[in-house]
Amino acid sequence: MCGIVGYIGTQAASSILLEGLRKLEYRGYDSAGIATIYEDEIHCIRAKGKLHNLQEKLEGAATPAQLGIGHTRWATHGKPEEYNAHPHMDTARRIAVVQNGIIENYRELREELKALGHEFRSDTDTETIPHLIAEELKQIVGHVGVGLSNESGNTLTGSKNLPLLEAVRRAVNKLQGAFAIAVISADYPDELIVARQQAPLVLGFGQGEFFCASDTPAIVPYTRAVLPLENGELARLTPLGAEVYSFEGHRLKKAPRTLNWNPVMVEKQGFKHFMLKEIYEQPGVVRACLETYLNPEWGQESEEKAEGRGQRAERTTPTPHSPVRLNLPTTLYDKLQQIQIVACGTSWHAGLVGKYVLEQLVGIPTQVQYASEFRYAPSPLTPNTLTIGVTQSGETADTLAALEMELERRKDLAVEYQPRMLGITNRPESTLGNLVPHIIDTHAGIEIGVAATKTFAAQLMAFYLLALDIAHYRNTLSSEQVEKLLDGLRQLPAEIEMILESQERYIEELAHDFVDTQDFIFLGRGVNFPIALEGALKLKEISYIHAEGYPAGEMKHGPIALLDAKVPVVTIAMPGTVFEKVLSNAQEARARDARLIGVTPMDEQDAEDTFDTLIPVPHVDEILSPLVTVIPLQLLAYHIAARRGLDVDQPRNLAKSVTVE
Repeated sequence: MCGIVGYIGTQAASSILLEGLRKLEYRGYDSAGIATIYEDEIHCIRAKGKLHNLQEKLEGAATPAQLGIGHTRWATHGKPEEYNAHPHMDTARRIAVVQNGIIENYRELREELKALGHEFRSDTDTETIPHLIAEELKQIVGHVGVGLSNESGNTLTGSKNLPLLEAVRRAVNKLQGAFAIAVISADYPDELIVARQQAPLVLGFGQGEFFCASDTPAIVPYTRAVLPLENGELARLTPLGAEVYSFEGHRLKKAPRTLNWNPVMVEKQGFKHFMLKEIYEQPGVVRACLETYLNPEWGQESEEKAEGRGQRAERTTPTPHSPVRLNLPTTLYDKLQQIQIVACGTSWHAGLVGKYVLEQLVGIPTQVQYASEFRYAPSPLTPNTLTIGVTQSGETADTLAALEMELERRKDLAVEYQPRMLGITNRPESTLGNLVPHIIDTHAGIEIGVAATKTFAAQLMAFYLLALDIAHYRNTLSSEQVEKLLDGLRQLPAEIEMILESQERYIEELAHDFVDTQDFIFLGRGVNFPIALEGALKLKEISYIHAEGYPAGEMKHGPIALLDAKVPVVTIAMPGTVFEKVLSNAQEARARDARLIGVTPMDEQDAEDTFDTLIPVPHVDEILSPLVTVIPLQLLAYHIAARRGLDVDQPRNLAKSVTVE
């Protein structure tokens, strides 16, 4: 949730920290603050609200300090007030800490530290940490010369005469929960100590300078050499280098890797908001998935043999090659009886589309679970089950915890119950990538807008590609069926572009009608029911309008009581198995005076006769239609929110990456 950044090097830290926080503000914007060390003192400046408030306070107050930490907050413990803003300090104001996460045992620790004379100034769980480090440091400083010891009594490998590192190590071993922290001390002005446990933290390596951050966008303007810390690791950064240790005190050998990101990716590039830019990036995202994963060799062998006989290739049986190149082992698919998907929010909606696609194309029963519920009420264990975790960031706490639980409860069972784990994420270098053995990288690029758009499209592509791969392995589709789906997928980028080019201006004008609307209903059926849910979610997230998504056929079973002339009903009606049924359901709403908005192909006369307002989309195969029907709903939510004068990219109470339970 929160964003943390740290710097040690040769440049003025304040400006680097501020720019880093700007890149991380999508993680939280209830308050912000930085702490630097200059002239043997910690200089801490904090401000309530968004980052520009902190920037104003820094004008004329910044120091030339070359070491510092910064934080942008999404409030968990304590109201979003300045006194609860990070960094937090110990009683003597010699240690400063920033944290992303939740300390579950902070109340017990807080009471123990109060009894020892420590004075607390905030309501946060984080403030416990600098006091705890200060207490540990007090116990250590008299024994520096004889080396430091871990809990087993062994000398702390490679860390002799490093009291601040040892104090942090001892402190984090007393913390319960998920956290990433950065620590500085006025008594150790050449050290930046960081630690990670179940919350993301990455190190950046420059020339005589080092960085840490919750996410790589804060680092890429300065270096592409990065090292993500793993759970149970801490690091000591100095102007001379970086040292990584385990929480047990062992020195670890770690090497950075090079990112291939372009800093331009995290700029608006002329768009008013990141969200609008990311909506427009969706054709490119779909193309990237197709270029990466479609197999150009598919079907070639059959065609070549047929041509050698002077015949036309008949694609009625599978070719030896899969139509996609996911590079997943066949052991994931062998004797597969069930699939379970765990996810949250928009990723959960993507999972619902995935369920429909997998069941219809592959014939495997598929469940979609809220990760936050699954971890406390898991489904009964079933044999030969594939578990798929979906999270754009790869850091969603509930999803990771659900996957960890599934790994743990299956690991010692019979072979047919052994875990089969797959992750779908935009960040393969994330915690998810280290947790599960197999990943489908969605290749969406960094997404800054809190409301997910392009990453949702990329997740849908992952499910289509996965379904095609499993279908090939199980021989559930003919080659002709596969070719039809592939042709449809290849056309999607141009069809999305067509919607953006022809409908955005129209939707912007349409949004004017709903500036004062208080309630919306979204309807869909079959594969487009999840898109109705996603459309409602987008509107709620950024416009703060109450919106609900329903299966269109369920309208008459209660929700219809909500309808009157003040409640617009957005209905997704795509030609296919349920087209006529959806139109009939829409008529039920029309009979209650609701304004009907139809997302439907323009040349469908029945639809034209049904809806008051049409948002046209191209004709596509029904099973592929979510990738085109979601675009108008994203644009509608965006333009209503923008028309209401709201902060589209940073909606209230939300954060991009939910790394706490």
